[in-house]
Amino acid sequence: MDPLLAALKISASGLEAQSTRLRIVSENLANSRSTGDTAGADPYRRKTVSFASELDRALGVNTVQVKKLGTDDSGFATEYDPGNPAADDKGMVKMPNVNVLVEMADMREANRSYDANLQTIRQSRELISGTIDLLRASQ
Repeated sequence: MDPLLAALKISASGLEAQSTRLRIVSENLANSRSTGDTAGADPYRRKTVSFASELDRALGVNTVQVKKLGTDDSGFATEYDPGNPAADDKGMVKMPNVNVLVEMADMREANRSYDANLQTIRQSRELISGTIDLLRASQ
């Protein structure tokens, strides 16, 4: 097993996983105020991402994969907004269970993980390029 190839494979799986995570966080943020269409209807429900370690048998290394896309089953907050089409007979509207601060923290963490994986790929590429240059110079 080539360690540089293994590093590239691990980092590429990390990039893909964090890219999915960023997409889900973006959906959650975009729908953080999306209520139901009719009175008493449930609003947007926060989506979640679960990861799992998966063995790449060809290289003999563990990579990260998206295990499951799910939903957060926590309850909905309610707001008084009698003019909203989703308001019940008391004027209360169910609001999405999306906490913008939590989503921003998730986005920041996913972005940093993505950057770390990208940096690993860049450094692996530089090492491969340097090795090729050394082999050319020795001939």
